[in-house]
Amino acid sequence: MDFPTYRQHDATALAQAVAQGRTTAAELLALAEQRLAEVQPHINPVCLALPAQAREQLARGQSGPLAGVPLLVKDAVHDYAGTPTACGSRALAGLPPAREHAHIVRRLLDAGAVIFGKTNTPELALKGVTDPRAFGRSSNPWDVSRTPGGSSGGSAAAVAAGVVPMAAGNDGGGSIRIPAACCGLVGLKPSRGRISVGPGLNEVWFGASSDGVLSRSVRDTALALDLLAGPEPGDPIALPRPATAFVDQSHQPLRRLRIAWCADSPIGEPVHDEARLAVERTVQLLRELGHEVEPAAPDIDGRALARSYLHIYFGQVPADVDRAVAAGAREADFEPLTRLLATLGRATSAGRLTAELQRWNDYARALARLHARYDVYLTPTLASPPVTHGTGDPPALQIAALGALRASGLLSLLARAGWLDGVVNQMASDNLRHVPFTQLANLTGVPAISLPLHWTADDLPLGLQFSAAAGEEGLLLQLATELEQARPWFDRIPPLA
Repeated sequence: MDFPTYRQHDATALAQAVAQGRTTAAELLALAEQRLAEVQPHINPVCLALPAQAREQLARGQSGPLAGVPLLVKDAVHDYAGTPTACGSRALAGLPPAREHAHIVRRLLDAGAVIFGKTNTPELALKGVTDPRAFGRSSNPWDVSRTPGGSSGGSAAAVAAGVVPMAAGNDGGGSIRIPAACCGLVGLKPSRGRISVGPGLNEVWFGASSDGVLSRSVRDTALALDLLAGPEPGDPIALPRPATAFVDQSHQPLRRLRIAWCADSPIGEPVHDEARLAVERTVQLLRELGHEVEPAAPDIDGRALARSYLHIYFGQVPADVDRAVAAGAREADFEPLTRLLATLGRATSAGRLTAELQRWNDYARALARLHARYDVYLTPTLASPPVTHGTGDPPALQIAALGALRASGLLSLLARAGWLDGVVNQMASDNLRHVPFTQLANLTGVPAISLPLHWTADDLPLGLQFSAAAGEEGLLLQLATELEQARPWFDRIPPLA
């Protein structure tokens, strides 16, 4: 098989080609590694190559639905035994390697996938862009001056550039859907409890984060969900496997749906004309397919939800930093923004954090009321086309001023006194200005998928997001299959590819 042929196959088709003897796992791995060598200098998708481990896998032989398919996993949560999980951080890169595979890694290996590297992510997976100081920023294959999104930006860049047909990611505030939308891919965030994040972790970001994949086809996403879904011992929340496989559900005839849509930013920030146009064209397509579509939105204060989302950081970041320091890392090796978030988090009272976490229930009930009337909720995935590198970064003067306050010890005192509430609110707004639509699904635990249904006048992808009630991944996959057939995207290839 040559590279153009490889590029024309999704993971499902590559596995079939191996099973039928039309290619071999070794040949596919060589193609993937060669492609990575070609694009790595331009888009930097991989932060840790695992060539020896991949060849050990080849020597053992493969069996299963992904037998022989080259794959990448994310360098966050996806522990690969014997290798470090740096999570985009210089501080974590020097800690002892993982002792055992994460369940998602083990299940992919058991399915026959050949894992040959880990993908780039911002430090502690905290951003909607991928720019870790430790490993350098990743770029978008559609336009290398722009971000591939984050935090699973390395995975998205690798898939879009043709390195692999599918790569693993995780999504705590849009980290699968945002890069999928930036790179012209399918990105599903499953329901809370659908995929285990163990054994090293029980819940990530208080349960807001879910694992999954970025792919070029709906059937690959459905197959991955079948392989990864299902509880493991000790999971705090666990959804049972469905009676019908997700691949089979995705191909079942779709009934007429009631679909709500909204193109206004929930935090009141501007939405780019291209994002609004993307929604308008998708609404028209859905109506042509026979669905009932009308404007509606959940009764939720979007700015309050943004503050609740930011408090995930205030709870998790100091705990992550303290755990790393206890294991031998130096706090000074974390990036300045991470250290600021850790200080603000330590200054946040347990009562305030608990109150913000309790508000998740209010958001979940409000969204459930919408889904009692509508099967699916449609929004843009992004409020604008993929942004150029550096757009949305905190102002350097603000970081410097807050850093000086932190060094003096005043930052913690001011935060405890409530005098930084305005700064915190502004951080929430600035952080989410370009990506305000995705956090709702994380805090409420519902499934949501981004589909590559729109390209801008500049030929940049701009995804559309569909969410459904908790546990309804099958419905989203059915709708995604129908839209994939009506407006195919598989052959849309970025210039770098």
